[in-house]
Amino acid sequence: MTPAPYSYRDNPAVPAFGDSRPVFIFDHVCVLCSGGVSFIMKHDHKGTIAFTPAQGELGSALCQHFGIDWDESYVFIRNGRAFIKSTGYFEVARALGGWWRLGLVFQIIPRPLRDWAYDMIARNRYRWFGKTAEACALLTPEQRARLL
Repeated sequence: MTPAPYSYRDNPAVPAFGDSRPVFIFDHVCVLCSGGVSFIMKHDHKGTIAFTPAQGELGSALCQHFGIDWDESYVFIRNGRAFIKSTGYFEVARALGGWWRLGLVFQIIPRPLRDWAYDMIARNRYRWFGKTAEACALLTPEQRARLL
């Protein structure tokens, strides 16, 4: 069963945070994941998306609340709901707006096929792209300031 939107607000295990913006939860030791965060930040000129590492207190608590294994997918929380894998990227495009919404055309690809490709990359991300003690260090100081 999917939790109701914003139900994390009533969960004492989830630290309080400003949820007026969507939140992108990512693996902060994964070089690919931090690179993706950097890319989104670079194109999110209005600062509409907040970010938090899955290994941190907030990210971990939100993943547990939604029953999502962060090692299998990042999590994008928008309007109090959690989105993962390929569907999450379409929500990111919606949140970014503008020309990024053109990417929504790829929703014509069946979700099982999109998620199969996502899963294959996720399973091999450390081998193909590497990992560090804290890939967040790859972010600029301005980008790190956007982390919750």
